[in-house]
Amino acid sequence: MGEAIGQILSYGVAVALSAFPIVGVVLMLATPRARSNGPALLLGWILGLALVGTIVLLVSGGAGPSGQGQPADWVSALDLALGVLLLWVAVKEWRARPRGDEEATLPKWMKTVDSFTPVKALALGTALSALNLKNLLLSIAAASAIARTDASAGAQAVALAVYVVLGALGPGTPVLLYFALKERSEHILDGLKLWMERHNTAIMAVICLLFAAKLVGNAISDLSS
Repeated sequence: MGEAIGQILSYGVAVALSAFPIVGVVLMLATPRARSNGPALLLGWILGLALVGTIVLLVSGGAGPSGQGQPADWVSALDLALGVLLLWVAVKEWRARPRGDEEATLPKWMKTVDSFTPVKALALGTALSALNLKNLLLSIAAASAIARTDASAGAQAVALAVYVVLGALGPGTPVLLYFALKERSEHILDGLKLWMERHNTAIMAVICLLFAAKLVGNAISDLSS
């Protein structure tokens, strides 16, 4: 179990730093339906991470290490493909970063959060974690790393749960601050939102580049041994 959990710690932190769900939660916490929409988006985010991870673990059920301690070739090929895709995402994010006094480009749905219902917030959170390309690739890579260990099914489930909890820290923090500090949280959340809006693309570019190098390096090492 320790090996499986160790494989996903960095992936969980990377997913937690996703800016759009954090900004989305902060925006929803400033609406009349804050007490329902904020937690609903967070729940959707958690469900999306858990869904992708569970599917990958079920599909790659036989991907544990061989007798020589090497993963199956298809697992290494998957790592290589994920690494190349993350490299592409890193370049795309870096090129899209705001320069100088240029304002960051935000999704159109952020302008309509006042009209969101809890169901819509739940669906949005699920889509942001399960369908957003960067988060989807990191979740697949994390679950693949868990599957490559020789941990039991129960231990792999625990490792996936740890990944989901870590990944939920990003959008979960504003929700906790809102309910713990109430009105006093407004200034903190506004500052967090502005910072994440400004630096999101640069952060994501660096994270994707680091994980792309990790996955491609691991794949090349495994395939050449």
